Amino acid sequence: MERHAPFPRRARWMATGSLSLVLALFWLADWASVQPLTGYPHSPADFVPLATTPLFAALLLMPDGWLTVGRRAAVAAAGSWAVTVALALVPGRSAAGTWGLPETGALLGLLVLTARRAEPPRVAVALCTALGTAVVAAPLRLWHRGEFVNFAFLLTLAVGAALGLGCYLRALDARRARAVVAVREGERLELARDLHDFVAHHVTGIVVQAQAARTIREIAPERVDTMLLGIEKAGLETLDSMRRLVRVLREEEGRAVRPGELYAALAELAADFARGGGPDATVRIDAAARRARLAPEVETSVQRAVQEALTNVRRHAPGATTVAVRAALRAGHLAVEVSNGPPIERAAAPAGGRGGFGLVGLRERAEAVGGSLTAGPTPEGGWQLTATFPVLDQGPDADAGMARSDP
Repeated sequence: MERHAPFPRRARWMATGSLSLVLALFWLADWASVQPLTGYPHSPADFVPLATTPLFAALLLMPDGWLTVGRRAAVAAAGSWAVTVALALVPGRSAAGTWGLPETGALLGLLVLTARRAEPPRVAVALCTALGTAVVAAPLRLWHRGEFVNFAFLLTLAVGAALGLGCYLRALDARRARAVVAVREGERLELARDLHDFVAHHVTGIVVQAQAARTIREIAPERVDTMLLGIEKAGLETLDSMRRLVRVLREEEGRAVRPGELYAALAELAADFARGGGPDATVRIDAAARRARLAPEVETSVQRAVQEALTNVRRHAPGATTVAVRAALRAGHLAVEVSNGPPIERAAAPAGGRGGFGLVGLRERAEAVGGSLTAGPTPEGGWQLTATFPVLDQGPDADAGMARSDP
């Protein structure tokens, strides 16, 4: 499980662009400080911090891959210390040199990322120490000007602020991770209760059919074989439900729930939504979806997905122009969609858009029964939740068109 909440792609691009612009401005400021217009003679060493800036900027801005945050931090700290030692020892530097302001900015950014995301904690402490001391020691490159003490003091404050921000974000990530675990544990406990209902339902049917078979064995022996086939089928379905639910209880990934009259329940949810102050929600179920046979835990997962989606519409999209619930059979799976039009006024971010946990349990449920769940904005400015679930039996005419459900 990812500890930190993922940012939308647009936000990541904006953050990367902003950091790049800041580093570019720092680099231009450093470049201006070592130009001949200052009236000082120059040495090649004066331009070393300018030449090494792209390396530190790349280490800060590159996405995670083989070069993780920890590896990038180690490379940056080692490179900065190497430049500091080399420039502090080189003779003949001019008074117009710079310690490398963009390098310092990149190192502070890496310090925030390292304090937030480096694992394990002892490695994070070591890397943060190396980065922090590299930042504070960078002004030693100006020892010949006698100004490094003041700069080092200011950079110490900047290092403390970066560490504080990184540790704060790390604490938020840990709290989010604990909340996600709590949601999953709650789902597993609910599944443990539902397991009894599933098994009791199937076993009761098996017992009734077995008793009926014994009753008619003498008077209608030709029907016994049919009843035995029904007992066998019910037994296999019971074992399948138990395997799915027990797997969910044992694993970290997974979810499921309880059967009922699914499409009548969806219509009732839509009616409750309208009675609660929302707009009229249309429920459209295609004919093939009505004929498809679903496992009981799938039925409950569909019901919970629609219920959560309608709750999120009421909470995050007040005054939504339209709300629609659709179910159709697609490629052998039941596809359930809940969408709303653009709201009159947006009260908060859409469910699941910024770290909410309402969709976490639903996604776990869908994956537990072999399905999937996604949610995101629509081009019209609304929001759509789409969940797909497996079916036990598609029935005839699986490609029938959409039809309005009965109220």
